[in-house]
Amino acid sequence: MPKITFFDSKPYDREFFEACNQNYGFELKFFAHHLNSDTAGLALGSDAVCVFVNDRCDAAVIEALYGMGIRLIALRCAGYNNVDLRAAWERINVLRVPGYSPNAVAEHAVALLLTLNRKTHRAYFRTRDNNFSIAGLLGFDLKEKHAGIIGAGRIGLALIQILRGFGMRVMAYDANPRPELAAQMGFSYVELPELFAQSDVISLHCPLTPETRHLINAESLALMKPGVVIINTGRGQLIDTQALIGALKSRKIGGAGLDVYEEESEYFFEDFSDSFIPDDVLARLLSFNNVLLTSHQGFFTKEAMQSIATVTMQNIKDFFEGKDLQNEICYHCGNPDCPPKPGGRCF
Repeated sequence: MPKITFFDSKPYDREFFEACNQNYGFELKFFAHHLNSDTAGLALGSDAVCVFVNDRCDAAVIEALYGMGIRLIALRCAGYNNVDLRAAWERINVLRVPGYSPNAVAEHAVALLLTLNRKTHRAYFRTRDNNFSIAGLLGFDLKEKHAGIIGAGRIGLALIQILRGFGMRVMAYDANPRPELAAQMGFSYVELPELFAQSDVISLHCPLTPETRHLINAESLALMKPGVVIINTGRGQLIDTQALIGALKSRKIGGAGLDVYEEESEYFFEDFSDSFIPDDVLARLLSFNNVLLTSHQGFFTKEAMQSIATVTMQNIKDFFEGKDLQNEICYHCGNPDCPPKPGGRCF
């Protein structure tokens, strides 16, 4: 049976994947180390590697894996910006988990929004200290407010459904609009400048590409309403953090709910409680009482973990059995919705 090496694995990864493996019988090897050019050698003797969002699959790592005879990178996540697809082209297949639990991420985005708006995180610590004052905890009704969703894919649509349930007026920007779906669900497509200008709440659910990197920057922030709440459960580099800090300092931003951060790979999923954070930008973000930062946990539900394990293992099984690879990423254009042709080309 194929031997699979897991990088950046935590106890919960091992729990769910070993349970799922009862149906597959692969030989699994788990390492806590991130995959990079220094650790790639740990995969020697394996047939495939399974990696997560903070593992580095750059050209050097691709070369090392290919030299060891590894022909499959199985991503146990939806994002793929950490993989050099051109370096992998026609050498190593790259498979992902495209939609393990859109509801999990959408619900976490709502949790960030509600917590920031009603300041329940601050109220919790007050009452634990026998302080029952509500001064400074004023929020606003979501009903009739405008929500702007950037990226109306599976997660974005799940969030739209929830926010419509709150009675919010929802607009969305997407590179591939679906007007019939908008009419059915009760939202409208708009261009980005209008979304920035009209929204009381903005939530990011688009992939990270060269075009979307720093989509939220000084210029786009200047277009937004005073007091706007920004939620990001997508990728950290969608936001220019320095520009966001400037908008927080000037009180242009009413709050920021961040499940991701530009330089998160050094910190997220790790415990620094007995140490300190040397990243001054991250430390500055944490100093704002209207910033709520979680550690990329939007996906982290029991249902999502079971789905991730099942889809990942089925991806691996399909590859080694020579079946059609439904979740392969197009190496030529990097579009996960572009079914690769023989040789990994979309042309």
